[in-house]
Amino acid sequence: MPDNGQTLASHLQQHFAGNLQSCVVANGEVTIEVPAAEIYSVCRTLRDEGVFDFDQLTDLCGVDYLHYGEDNWTKPRFAVVYHLLSIRNNHRLRVRCFVDEQDPVIASVVSLWSCANWYEREAFDLFGFLFDGHPDLRRLLTDYGFIGHPFRKDFPLVGNVEMRYDPEKQRVVYEPVTLEERIIVPRVIRKDHRYIADTTESEVSGG
Repeated sequence: MPDNGQTLASHLQQHFAGNLQSCVVANGEVTIEVPAAEIYSVCRTLRDEGVFDFDQLTDLCGVDYLHYGEDNWTKPRFAVVYHLLSIRNNHRLRVRCFVDEQDPVIASVVSLWSCANWYEREAFDLFGFLFDGHPDLRRLLTDYGFIGHPFRKDFPLVGNVEMRYDPEKQRVVYEPVTLEERIIVPRVIRKDHRYIADTTESEVSGG
């Protein structure tokens, strides 16, 4: 019986020979890499062609490869990753697209899978990716006055601003963060029963 992943990979390589930057099968899972400029046309084919029939987008997420692989990483920093499912063909597929760090724009796939609406809003909110053609691209998880994108690896752990309700102004105000970053180092507690000799036992044993 042919391997399901290898069969899917063969179809992908034949169909997208000019657009695939890579096609990898590992642990039965297939991952392809395509240029960001081709993502919409590739996804439309993956949805509509019967040999693929990926009728469901199960997830869409961002990845920040900052410091990944130490000094061996040569690809762009940011990527958008799509997880597709074909119920009829019993296939799963991961599609990865790298986007420009300074101008992270990529086509929206909301018109192909409506569930991409909130997925893309989440990726915009947390990573700052801009999905061209999205019907309502705005923050989803952070508040409207939030500054920055918290899933980027260079985002400060304490954030950039904090908000509070000002009773005098009778509204929420945003202010610079007052929390100080702490370096948490495990502390060895030496005044502990584990470090105190059992004098009673030593006196008894010594006679």
